Amino acid sequence: MAAPLPVPANADPSFAELIAARPHLSAHAMDGLLVEEVPLARIAAAVGTPAWVYSAGSLRRRARALAAAMQGAGLAASIHYAVKANPNLAVLRTLADEGLGADVVSEGELLAARAAGVPASAIVFSGVGKTGRELRLALAEDILQVNLESAEEAEALSALAASMGRTARVALRVNPDVDARTHAKITTGRSENKFGVAIADAPALYARLAALPGLAPVGVAVHIGSQITGGMAAYRAAYARLAELVTALRGAGLPVLRVDCGGGLGIPYRDEPAPTPEALAGAIKATLGPLGLPVMLEPGRWIAGPAGLLLASVVVQKQGASRRFLVLDAAMNDLIRPAMYEAWHGILPVGAAALTAPLSPADVVGPVCETGDTFTRDRALPALQPGALVALLDAGAYGAAMSSTYNMRPLAAEVLVDGARFAVVRDRQDHAALLAGQRLPAWFAPRLAPGLVEAPDA
Repeated sequence: MAAPLPVPANADPSFAELIAARPHLSAHAMDGLLVEEVPLARIAAAVGTPAWVYSAGSLRRRARALAAAMQGAGLAASIHYAVKANPNLAVLRTLADEGLGADVVSEGELLAARAAGVPASAIVFSGVGKTGRELRLALAEDILQVNLESAEEAEALSALAASMGRTARVALRVNPDVDARTHAKITTGRSENKFGVAIADAPALYARLAALPGLAPVGVAVHIGSQITGGMAAYRAAYARLAELVTALRGAGLPVLRVDCGGGLGIPYRDEPAPTPEALAGAIKATLGPLGLPVMLEPGRWIAGPAGLLLASVVVQKQGASRRFLVLDAAMNDLIRPAMYEAWHGILPVGAAALTAPLSPADVVGPVCETGDTFTRDRALPALQPGALVALLDAGAYGAAMSSTYNMRPLAAEVLVDGARFAVVRDRQDHAALLAGQRLPAWFAPRLAPGLVEAPDA
């Protein structure tokens, strides 16, 4: 192998800095990288790789920090975890045990929340395209709230509720036309986005909700995007417009019982100046506080993101004409964020010796046959031989939840760590499961797989 190139002078955090910023991680002189009290090497030996690893302690700590910030600001706030970020039942149950409800956007997410023990009275159903089947389920479960996204959806829910003899508690999601200054694919509060109703149209539609049978309007909702790291200006602008709307609705004699503030609070994957829960609480108090209403929050990434990592093994280290490649057994089908969003994830070697070994630039890639199957380029990493373990950090949100079976690669196992114990909370998918449910049409002639023979005639 050619001599390694020098490490470029960049602003990437060091291994020590990445570990220090994540309280659930530590480095042991013998055992290498640990999640809470469990060496990642032990998990790899028991479960294999790739595998998702979640810290229960981190989930609890972040849920409590968000709740404490709201309480410290004097806000009556309920927290409804955005299930889309990570729908694993063990994650949901950990958060439900902390008193968190759920924000769901599909039938599957609603069923997962209920299976994890989240009471229906703490579930909010969001989403721009709810089907009739999903709305019927929400009515049958008598969930806390359905966030309506359009006049058409309101009419459909009204008809269903009337036919079932039910009354749906609904909030109207408004689009405040505020740019959250996040990635274009995850901004949701601009006028050209598909979400919510124009705030200018909201007063008339809210009045219509109050008149429709089977609907009980209880408030308004807003959600302006995900991974918001540009401070509180966008939140303040959106919430200020929401406060004006609530004041107008009240002035018209319409009932407004609560305000859904959405989610979107970002996390520092690399060195982003991510805002704190206290800053968010301050923005809510300054804009919506004078209304004297309870507020709702729908965080996902902020709670689950830092709590998870993707554990992978090196398949081969190869030297190209000008670049060193570390090929992992994890791929873009497992963690798609770098390919889809150009996202940066911290990458740590797991072995104790590797954490202090000399560094040189490397491209970390997967085995999928696309150049886009690249986790990072020119990352300062040690030489890592086949079988060496690495951890891709901050993958607890939009990691396993967005994974696929592209290239017929089975879904990875999921593991929950809690102190000194760990458990597999989702089995690794096997190849038989990938083929299950597929079948050949009857018009194909029978053909046996190689190595198989037909039974002789009787």
